[in-house]
Amino acid sequence: MNKEKMNYFLSCDWGTSSFRLRLVETGSLHIIAEERSGAGIAGTYQQWQQTSLPREDFFAAIINRQIDVLAGKTGISLQDTPVVISGMASSSIGMIELPYKALPFSLSGADLPVHTFQRFLIVSGASNGHDVMRGEETKVVGCLTLLPDTTAEQWLLLPGTHPKHIVVHNKQAIRFQTFMTGEFFDLLSTHSILAASVGAEGTLDDSLDYFTEGVQAGWSDNLLHAAFMVRTNQLLKKIPAAHNRFYLSGLLIGAELKAVPADMAVYLVAGPQHIPLYTAASRVLNIKVAAVIDADEALVRGQREVVWSNL
Repeated sequence: MNKEKMNYFLSCDWGTSSFRLRLVETGSLHIIAEERSGAGIAGTYQQWQQTSLPREDFFAAIINRQIDVLAGKTGISLQDTPVVISGMASSSIGMIELPYKALPFSLSGADLPVHTFQRFLIVSGASNGHDVMRGEETKVVGCLTLLPDTTAEQWLLLPGTHPKHIVVHNKQAIRFQTFMTGEFFDLLSTHSILAASVGAEGTLDDSLDYFTEGVQAGWSDNLLHAAFMVRTNQLLKKIPAAHNRFYLSGLLIGAELKAVPADMAVYLVAGPQHIPLYTAASRVLNIKVAAVIDADEALVRGQREVVWSNL
């Protein structure tokens, strides 16, 4: 198969706790149809352990069932359509464990390890020797044509459960850091003494002043001390619980963004959940957001580059 004859490809984003499969028109990157489920890698791996089937075959069968659903929805024959899988599929609990690509890696995607099994192309992650990523490397590849052509370093900020800050130079990813911002928020807001002080309702617009206060505290204060203020905000009736949620969110994002060097513009690669939070926090901290890149577009674009590099 060559580029000209590949009308479609299947984009599989398989995370620890979620599964998403999209049928993509190759040229336009238009999403024709998609299937989502909670059949994440972790649960799938546990199911496979209860069988005697070859690991790759078991995982492939799950994807193929979803492909059949997409084929039925669209009326498009997908029997020979290539499937690009990024994320946790290449991890120790995934479809097959692949070695990490040592930094740097090219934003063309050509030097990322890819394992081919039947029609599946499984993309591996990257490592700098003490930190790792799986999935984000494909989004970075997808950013290549969306970034300005410059010899200056570019700072990509990818929010999520474990946000990544990835530095690009001369069309290569040269270093990165991982932060536990999203996971810490979940732990503190649901399983700590702060849980009773954090409400589930509210919007950023209504809570912007409190979010701003949290961002400033996260940037300037000791995080372990500032986190306890979430508790005293509620006990001393300074901040209602719904607003307190955004104070905590701002606190953790502010602490994360301390890693951005002074006068460094960032490229925010994110989805609708995180774009308002990180743009607001960047504004508070005078961090210039040079551009906002849709994370889903970056992923699909990156997966297409991987397919083309491995034809």
